[in-house]
Amino acid sequence: MSDEHASTTQDKTPQPAKAGRFLGSLKDALVAASRDDTQRGLKAADVKPVVAAKAKEATQKMIASAAEPPKDATPAGTGLSAAEAAREVKAQTSLAPQNKHEEFAAPPTTRVVRGKAQPEVADTPRTQLVRGKAQVKRGEFEQDPVVGWLVIVGGPGIGSYRPIYEGNNTVGRSPTQRIPIDFGDETISSEEQAYIRYDSSARSFLFVPNLAKTNVVSLNDKRPTGAVELSHMDVITMGRTQLVFVPFCGTEFDWAELSDAKD
Repeated sequence: MSDEHASTTQDKTPQPAKAGRFLGSLKDALVAASRDDTQRGLKAADVKPVVAAKAKEATQKMIASAAEPPKDATPAGTGLSAAEAAREVKAQTSLAPQNKHEEFAAPPTTRVVRGKAQPEVADTPRTQLVRGKAQVKRGEFEQDPVVGWLVIVGGPGIGSYRPIYEGNNTVGRSPTQRIPIDFGDETISSEEQAYIRYDSSARSFLFVPNLAKTNVVSLNDKRPTGAVELSHMDVITMGRTQLVFVPFCGTEFDWAELSDAKD
């Protein structure tokens, strides 16, 4: 057999793999396998923390998006500034129901009043308390003092009265009279149908008819022709009107007593 043939035969015979290459391939395979196992172990161990972190991040994003006012939440034409509109939208968002199927409104604030409500009363000046005997100052008369009254008991103006003053008093229908009997009885003379006079020195009353007048007067159903002293509850008739005399001054009291006490 020639050398060429021998070499050809030798080349075709399978050669065993080198020991270094085989060991290197096995080492690479083991490293790759261990890497896959490590990755699988890490993924299996970290599934729950990663899911929890992702869920927490998504929840925070949802809360932040709900807290932010929507761009179209500000009503047009309200006249509010951007900051005021943002606060208004935020307040409305905070009051929004958490469940789509639930609706609620803010309850009205009720003021609770315990006990009986006290009405507001305006401040009024307090009444002064006088202890002991009060000192009364007596000054000058601002008008003629009243010494008695004529009370109408019949005719127009029944129930009314007219005061009698100190000195001489003219009686008639005109308002200019000192004692005007102006209640609509036209049968009374307009001026000076009679006189009533109080004498403070004598403390007596006199009734004097005016005999110049055609309309007559009477005292206790009598027609006097001169001055007649008046007594308590005497009845004077003029025309269709009856008047009762009620004295205030007299034997028991007179205004001069107060003047003497002042001096």
